Amino acid sequence: MANKLMMTNKVSGLLAPSFAAIDRNKGQSFWRQCQRRYTFQPIYRTSGVLLAIELLTAVFHPSSPDTRLNPEDYFSSISIRDRLDVVLEQLNMIKQWHAIFVHHSVLVSINIDGQALMAMQDDRQAKVLIDAMPYIRFELLEHVDTSLDTPFARIAEADRLWLDDFGSGLANFTSFISWRYEYIKVARDLFIVLQESDVGNQLFFTLVTLMDRYSKGVIVEGVETSQEWAMVQRSDAAAAQGYYLSRPTSFDRLQTLPMLFCG
Repeated sequence: MANKLMMTNKVSGLLAPSFAAIDRNKGQSFWRQCQRRYTFQPIYRTSGVLLAIELLTAVFHPSSPDTRLNPEDYFSSISIRDRLDVVLEQLNMIKQWHAIFVHHSVLVSINIDGQALMAMQDDRQAKVLIDAMPYIRFELLEHVDTSLDTPFARIAEADRLWLDDFGSGLANFTSFISWRYEYIKVARDLFIVLQESDVGNQLFFTLVTLMDRYSKGVIVEGVETSQEWAMVQRSDAAAAQGYYLSRPTSFDRLQTLPMLFCG
């Protein structure tokens, strides 16, 4: 009996890596089958004038098209090449509204990670598209300068980079001090925490002023009430984004997007 148990354990140990590989392949196959839908959310200056729109990606599996999957899980599970292909897909889609963005001087931000940003440096199709779309900006999901073989100064799109989600735990003070991003976006989680006390309120104003010195401007994410909008307007922030200003919208409504938010 003991010998049988020992043999069973040995066989299980030998097969474990194979089972793990099978599960991993199933997972990769699942994510490769996933599809994407795109919406956008406007970003308004504190004056109310439209500054930009952010492209948002909804991910779903064909077997359950009404169930949204976590975009971060999706992008972390597909290859760098696949991530770059998604960026190309986004650029080609945005190009359809080229005349609107140029006419109204509206920027368009796309989320990207450091690996895809590096891969883009050697992709001719991406270069051609980006050169023809001066309004395109890239939101870095984390600060990657210290982990890249190529420093920001040698990246072609360096002057188009935004730092996303400051205060989320991925971005810190070193992030915006070591490189002058065009815009820095304050994460809603941090914005909420800082509203919980008078000390936090004062820290918010101080933090925004500091970040403004190291960038072209600060964008506060997740503004959901008129009180929060008024707080952002009293600060040195350049713009804000959130449900109070506008919920995510489908691109077929882009032509009717208000160029001025009146509150």
